[in-house]
Amino acid sequence: MSAPRIAITRAQPEADRTAEKLRSLGADPVVAPLLETKDRAFDADISGVQALLFTSANGVRATARKITDRALPTLAVGDATARAARDAGFQDVRSAGGDVAALSALANGSLNPKGGTLLYLSGADVAADLVGWLIAAGFTATRRIVYEARVVTALPAIYSQPFDIIAFHSARAARAFAAFGAPNAARMSAACISDAVAAAAGAKVKWGRVIVASAPQDEALWRAALNT
Repeated sequence: MSAPRIAITRAQPEADRTAEKLRSLGADPVVAPLLETKDRAFDADISGVQALLFTSANGVRATARKITDRALPTLAVGDATARAARDAGFQDVRSAGGDVAALSALANGSLNPKGGTLLYLSGADVAADLVGWLIAAGFTATRRIVYEARVVTALPAIYSQPFDIIAFHSARAARAFAAFGAPNAARMSAACISDAVAAAAGAKVKWGRVIVASAPQDEALWRAALNT
């Protein structure tokens, strides 16, 4: 049986890291991003901040280019984001190992509402109101946008031929593929990191199959997509 050919729709540099992992699992990955990221200017003053919160590796890297303090507790939504934080030199990194709700729970369980502001450093588009949840739990919390993800201006030409699987790590990428006409979708599977991403992928597109990870983690996504 030939190796499944998988399109990676996420932005760089995560796309290359994902490709490396998929090769190690015996797949044939093709880097074909539907999103690209760009840093945004933001207030880098962290006076009075108790902890930093991240929901993406892109947020970590954009922050690390402006904020030099690596000692504050750093809470990450999952293991990949936590690895990016450690790679960037943050010293006290804690992974929620799940989704934004798990990150909120980690903050609630490990931080003091009276200990200072919780600073959420994110992209321009977010899937949940993390700051609102934290404030409801009694924390002082604020969000600063440190990068934005933009849809590419044109569908990469490589999508003219069908893949076995197209992997979606965000609802935005799934919606972008639909907006570009979703070529060959009925002949392919959509592998989605979460139910929300699967809903976006299937809203206007008929796929051969929609695969959803059992947990919002790459490992679970590849287990489901590759039946490992």
